[in-house]
Amino acid sequence: MYKIQTLNAISPKGLNRLPTERYAVSDNQPDADAILLRSYKLHDYPFSEQLLAVGRAGSGTNNVPVQKLSERGVVVFNAPGANANAVKELVIAGMLMGCRNIGPAMDFVRSLQGSDAEMSVAVEAGKKQFGGFELPGRTLGVIGLGAIGVKIANAARSLGMNVIGYDPTITIERAWQLDSDVEAAPNIDTLLAQSDFITFHVPLIDSTRNLINANSLSKLKDGVVLLNFARDGIVDEGAVLAGLESGKVYAYVCDFPSNALRTNPRVITLPHLGASTREAEENCAIMVAEQIRDYLENGNITNSVNLPNVKLPRTGLARISLVNQNNPDMLGKISHVLGNASVNIAHMMNDSKGNMAYTLMDVDSAVGADTLVALASIPGVLKVRLL
Repeated sequence: MYKIQTLNAISPKGLNRLPTERYAVSDNQPDADAILLRSYKLHDYPFSEQLLAVGRAGSGTNNVPVQKLSERGVVVFNAPGANANAVKELVIAGMLMGCRNIGPAMDFVRSLQGSDAEMSVAVEAGKKQFGGFELPGRTLGVIGLGAIGVKIANAARSLGMNVIGYDPTITIERAWQLDSDVEAAPNIDTLLAQSDFITFHVPLIDSTRNLINANSLSKLKDGVVLLNFARDGIVDEGAVLAGLESGKVYAYVCDFPSNALRTNPRVITLPHLGASTREAEENCAIMVAEQIRDYLENGNITNSVNLPNVKLPRTGLARISLVNQNNPDMLGKISHVLGNASVNIAHMMNDSKGNMAYTLMDVDSAVGADTLVALASIPGVLKVRLL
């Protein structure tokens, strides 16, 4: 029986992918084999030695201590693309809210007093200050062309916009999904200089922190609409507020409110609604639950942030799963231990990701406890399982 600890409310549609005859799922499993969570901050969590996997029902993993878990041989899963449509819809809505001044216009109407006739007169007199502009023919710059960025780029093209994208690490899969008319920017500066709207879909790391700052703002056209539904910290609030004051920035739409932003009439800031739809929560829960189950039962890895994707059809009598540091001659040492135990490898896959590596082996004979101990004692081996 596998034990699953939930640290947030996970959609029942996801939890139903973990059959009750094989999984005990609750919010009180201190010695869990796996943890499922959404926004719970795990950095100070007391992980047990039994823990094998952590699954975040979402794309970002800023609330998960990935390096700490890697050092323990724990696989960290996420759900990239499961909430992509929800974020895409919000970004499109944000573009419309920004260019049509919908937020300030709504505030204006809420401030009106008097009879309906008096309000009608005030509306006609005041609406001129909220005149905006349309999307077709404008250029959207998309920084980050993962699952979300590609959907937004394609949607913008269908709305008649020109789209320029920048992502030096775009995958072949995402490139195939991208509309052929999306232009590739050679660098961020080119994208900034050409765009009327700019949207960010990158993780918050050292190279993306304050990606928009006083220096980068100076490279923009006047009157740009900025949209941040990625991560707080990618945009320097002070620089953007100065840009709004100067007219360099027409509007700022983001999912990360602060006191400095919430009272500015040219800012629309939302309470982190990017993936807050029933469908997105269900999709994320289903994806991460299925990934956790396949890893626990079969050793297969899909959508891990710290280990490579490895998927192997079962062919042997037994299966060995092994997480290790990406050190030289690890496969030789593993094969040597199995050879000494007269265990023949029928099928094997090995791959690495950064300083981590993963090996999945089907073998033709039974594997004794002493052999597993010998494998675990190899310097750099972090987790060994017999499946």
